[in-house]
Amino acid sequence: MQFALFYEIPVPRPWTPGAEHRAYKETLEQALAGERWGWDAFWSVEHHFLEEYSHCSNPEILYGAIAARTSRMRLGYGVRLMPSPYNHPVRTAESVAVLDLLSDGRVDFGTGRSSSRAELEGFGIDPHATRAMWQEAIGHVVECWTNDEVALDGPTWRTAKRRVLPKPLQDPHPPIWGATSSDEGHRQIGALGLGLCSFAVGIPPESVKEKIDLYREAIAGCASPIGRFVNSRAATFTMTLCAPTRAEAIETARESFEWYPKAGARIIGSLARWMDEQGRDLGNYAYAGDMRSVDDSGALDLMSLDDLTGAGACVLGTPEECVETCERYRAAGVDLLLCLVNPYRIPHAKVMQTIELMGRFVIPRFR
Repeated sequence: MQFALFYEIPVPRPWTPGAEHRAYKETLEQALAGERWGWDAFWSVEHHFLEEYSHCSNPEILYGAIAARTSRMRLGYGVRLMPSPYNHPVRTAESVAVLDLLSDGRVDFGTGRSSSRAELEGFGIDPHATRAMWQEAIGHVVECWTNDEVALDGPTWRTAKRRVLPKPLQDPHPPIWGATSSDEGHRQIGALGLGLCSFAVGIPPESVKEKIDLYREAIAGCASPIGRFVNSRAATFTMTLCAPTRAEAIETARESFEWYPKAGARIIGSLARWMDEQGRDLGNYAYAGDMRSVDDSGALDLMSLDDLTGAGACVLGTPEECVETCERYRAAGVDLLLCLVNPYRIPHAKVMQTIELMGRFVIPRFR
């Protein structure tokens, strides 16, 4: 199992002058520490309008800064939002190719469709159309990467025949991943031959295994991948904090580890509320309805760090305790563990400590 640093880049209120500048500078310093301490990759999200939760709206600039200062860690889009008008497929193909060239072929291309009211409504996107647009866009990007000339001809995007330049360094193209939270999505990503980003927070590794098993069953039957090859790796993400003592880990983590899953659930639940206001069914966003129901019941407010640690739903504690939880993720079939080392308000020094301790004592146990 490999390990990646995973970032939302939160900026908690109150927003003091220089807070966003500091958040990005600290993220860059942490990424370089990851390279130094043997982490395998750096991944970050693309989000828009999600105040406090994520100020990471244009991660490709950050990837370029990291690529210029590292030589070994892979760089993962976690994920590029594919529906229109988030990102045109031609611009996506160009952007990823440039990063792949500058990084000497270290890019992993994660893709997704988004699941928040703030973003979908903000960009005027029909939630019922996102899955079809996501799949269409991936196909177009692959065409741009692997054909000398290409004319896009789909329901959403059409272009005249052109050469899309440059081409990526990795041949035939960077590994492609798909993000999902639903059972249906896990099956679809497997059927398309994509790597899996199983994105759900607050669930134990054994529940992750159930999702990965759905994916593995589907990918075993993939005869015609949407890319030029099958990427059969499975990734999931978890909040991570490693400290010399369990007491220090719990004290440092409590506020952020409790805040993040509640905030994330409410962001997803907001989509269900919006669609309900419009009198529309949730379609393949049924899990947003589940998040809304949990919030409406009051159960979300009752969730505590003790619940998370009791279920093993986060990597938290001393290095040996972190090894034990990571072993459960490996047993679940996880190939790449995306470690969210700052879910909200973890001090920079404590994040750096986690990166070092994981690199010295945890990651080597999984080589």
